[in-house]
Amino acid sequence: MVHKSSKRYESDYLIIGSGIAGLFAAIKASEFGSVIILTKKSVTDCNTMWAQGGIACVMDHDDNFENHVTDTIVAGAGLCNIKVAESIIQDAPSRINDLLDLGINFTRIRDIETGISNDKKNDYDLGKEGGHSRRRILHNGDITGKEIMRVLYNACKSNSNIEIFESFHAVDLISSKRLGFSGGNQCLGAYALNSVSNSVHTFQSKFVFLATGGAGKVYLYTSNPDVACGEGIAMAYRAYAKIANMEFFQFHPTCLFNPKAKAFLISEAVRGEGAILKIRDKDKFVDFMKKYHVLGSLAPRDIVARAIDKELKRTGQSCAYLDVTHHSESYLQKRFPNIFATCLSFGFNMSKDLLPVVPAAHYCCGGVHTDINGKTCVENLFAIGEVGCTGFHGANRLASNSLLEALVVSNNAVAQSKRMLNDRVKKETPKKSDDVIPDWSSGDAVDADELIVIYHNWDEIRRFMWDYVGIYRTTKRLQRAKTRIRNIRKEIEHFYWDFTITADLIELRNLASVAEMIIDSALARKDSIGLHYNIDSPLANESAELKEVVLQRPETTRVSS
Repeated sequence: MVHKSSKRYESDYLIIGSGIAGLFAAIKASEFGSVIILTKKSVTDCNTMWAQGGIACVMDHDDNFENHVTDTIVAGAGLCNIKVAESIIQDAPSRINDLLDLGINFTRIRDIETGISNDKKNDYDLGKEGGHSRRRILHNGDITGKEIMRVLYNACKSNSNIEIFESFHAVDLISSKRLGFSGGNQCLGAYALNSVSNSVHTFQSKFVFLATGGAGKVYLYTSNPDVACGEGIAMAYRAYAKIANMEFFQFHPTCLFNPKAKAFLISEAVRGEGAILKIRDKDKFVDFMKKYHVLGSLAPRDIVARAIDKELKRTGQSCAYLDVTHHSESYLQKRFPNIFATCLSFGFNMSKDLLPVVPAAHYCCGGVHTDINGKTCVENLFAIGEVGCTGFHGANRLASNSLLEALVVSNNAVAQSKRMLNDRVKKETPKKSDDVIPDWSSGDAVDADELIVIYHNWDEIRRFMWDYVGIYRTTKRLQRAKTRIRNIRKEIEHFYWDFTITADLIELRNLASVAEMIIDSALARKDSIGLHYNIDSPLANESAELKEVVLQRPETTRVSS
């Protein structure tokens, strides 16, 4: 599988990833230059496509920005960057208007039983989810992500300044520091493997936007699609960007427990419509959440996930149950058409049956450390969406804040890049550097004689991450995980440099790197807070100053690692 000859591409903007953050940024950036979007499979193969809940935004006169900020900070266990939270939440209505201008359809108030629409302007059917004190979730039934992708993808396809490259796996960022160029560290582009032609191409760009999404596949059980391997975080780290808060990995409390369902997500919006979490007690089912939180089944996700996990361990049962049978079948079919149909396909009628549910890895609250504009410490490199860490989510993400952050920070990032371009024009044009970006070289690498090391290490990482670095942690488990990941990463790095790269090897390398970051961050956090719950560590003192755990690649690390 020797790589074929490579090609070189140049653009003003290189966007790696095709979810809400990447596509929205592309649309905005296309006003200022040429845009190339790289996506490792099809454009719609992303986390956004599966988003069920919606976008949190203050839309009702009974709500206000202060309420939304307070709910965000409470859910984030006080670790949120307050200025960032205020800025994102206040900018939400403007970004929602951008989506409306693109033609998005949000569900309006209606009598769901009869299907009679209310045509009152801006009278949206606002949902409520865990941790929210008001109804403020804009949605399109339970397929909000699909609707978002529809309007953004159509806008990108019809834009002559945007070019989309599907089946391109980003291998590494091209940074001046790794190449040994003089001056400060800049991101100059990326190398990407065309998995169809089996060739590695060079993409050079003025600005690089990481929009690669999350890393749910680092865990054995996840609600994420197979593409969520954390490559943006791993590539940014190798390019000397700072990484923050990786110990805070959110587990969605309610994924359908069925061997054929592959952790199908039961949206938090179902609990927002009154569904109750229950556990079997002999011959009856009892509500257990009230003893864990005053909001019961609508408590923040970290609390609900830990409560379910604790109840399952206490009772020895394999799952909890979600009861929404107080609603009629017609109501549930209209409010949650996709969830209802999917559950029915697995033999569960939501209006009659209790739904078996378990927690699964869902959202990475940490990521590449950025400011409110998605700007990293590496010049010309931005991180937007789930791959970035602005401090908005703190120690735990408030439901439906993720799509909001993706929209606002993407918009900010493009605006910041435009300011940077204007500043460069005002300054005296520097002399052109003699440094030339080299094409990708496989060196002496040969085709692998066997691939079992890839699949074995992939399975082992996901298994011990689930067992040792999951919802409940102990220091001993974390240390065991650290020992294992250190050895596995050595194996992977030798394999990476000795053999010709493949899409699977790229993903495994990145997955292992992100796993180690999560472990290192969890060991560095000396108190239990939010999504990080270490049985051996005390709960965070509310009066103490809470700080981020920031990882940075040491200067002594060899360039090739």
